[in-house]
Amino acid sequence: MNDGKELCMDRSEALMARALESIPGGVNSPVRALRSVGGGPFFAAGGDGAWVVDVDGNRYVDLILSWGPLVLGHRHPEVVAAIRAALDHGMSYGAPTEGEVEMAETLRRLMPGLEQVRLVNSGTEATMSAVRVARGFTGRSKLVKFEGCYHGHADFLLVKAGSGALTFGAPDSAGVPAEFAAHTITLPYNDPAALEKAFQEAGGQIAAVIVEPYVGNMGVVTPTPAFVAALNDIPRRHGALLICDEVMTGFRVALHGAQSLLGLQPDLTCLGKIIGGGLPVGAYGGRREVMQMVSPVGPVYQAGTLSGNPLSVAAGLATLRVLQATDPYPAIERNSATLCDGLAAAAAAAGVTVTINRIGSMFTVFFTGTPVTDLESAKTSDTKAFGRWFHRMRNLGVSLPPSQFEAAFLSAAHGPAEIDHVVQAAREAFRTM
Repeated sequence: MNDGKELCMDRSEALMARALESIPGGVNSPVRALRSVGGGPFFAAGGDGAWVVDVDGNRYVDLILSWGPLVLGHRHPEVVAAIRAALDHGMSYGAPTEGEVEMAETLRRLMPGLEQVRLVNSGTEATMSAVRVARGFTGRSKLVKFEGCYHGHADFLLVKAGSGALTFGAPDSAGVPAEFAAHTITLPYNDPAALEKAFQEAGGQIAAVIVEPYVGNMGVVTPTPAFVAALNDIPRRHGALLICDEVMTGFRVALHGAQSLLGLQPDLTCLGKIIGGGLPVGAYGGRREVMQMVSPVGPVYQAGTLSGNPLSVAAGLATLRVLQATDPYPAIERNSATLCDGLAAAAAAAGVTVTINRIGSMFTVFFTGTPVTDLESAKTSDTKAFGRWFHRMRNLGVSLPPSQFEAAFLSAAHGPAEIDHVVQAAREAFRTM
């Protein structure tokens, strides 16, 4: 383990200086910036299993894992082999491939409620398309979302969003016309009464409710049984659709998704991340009668030149095959519980107050003593304390998401040695904060 001294980051510093000249903020996604934790740049050079290496040669136990897709860890041999085999035939055709059909069949078999599915290029495309389909199917305009839930950067979804929008203090993004946001009703997460009231006031205008079943984008927050029951009941009672955003949770918290653990019954489901095995991908699907609204069989238009890209499909299918063949979920659950218990004990021993939320291999260490059940309670966290802890952990060889309001992840590649490394680093980091 690194002794906690400041790491040499000379190459990262030089790369950031170059990047700032050509890329806004030097990064191609805001969550990759370290500005919110007051730190310098970090540029990755490679990964192997549970570890990531930066361009300066520093090694870290990786708890970001490409923000969730790498459930098998970096460069799993079967995923790498699948990509190489697909590449031998070509990279893109602008025509359907057998792999796309196999992916759709696999998703239908594994994910409850997916009668038909359409592949796209990202989670944002998936959620944007699902909302469009819901509006086309119902003939209604309004959308209900929940504070702190991030569903991609489509205009009508960047209203009180989580993820980078929350970190950088701009949940209502500039460039989003007020007329677009006016169709979005934003409610507190875990508040069945607020959902009921919204439908009492505007039920005939609401096309859909979109929700992260387990939230990952204000940090990990889990739903109450009453909230789950309300999601299953209230939209359906008023003729609206329920859209389950499993871009992050799909195949991560369980083989059959978060909805299988919670008993959620969505009309549409959005997927991404893991179904691309680390390459760009997204998907949305649901009830056949709803999906028959999608062009070319229906009037709702959605298209994409690279949708169903053969390399992404190959990587995703390989990942799903390994998950089915090896069932790593019980071991990941045990390791995740051991890790979070160790983090809690390390914080308590150092007299640092934290609340740790976890579901499966997703977790967040909130620097607050308040139970975190929604956005308002998440915002009681001491973000400056998180920033100090983040940098101590980075110097001790642990790569955490650079935001208090994000989920960290484990993979099947994380074993006892990596868990022990993170816990030992946490003891030192909490002690010296």
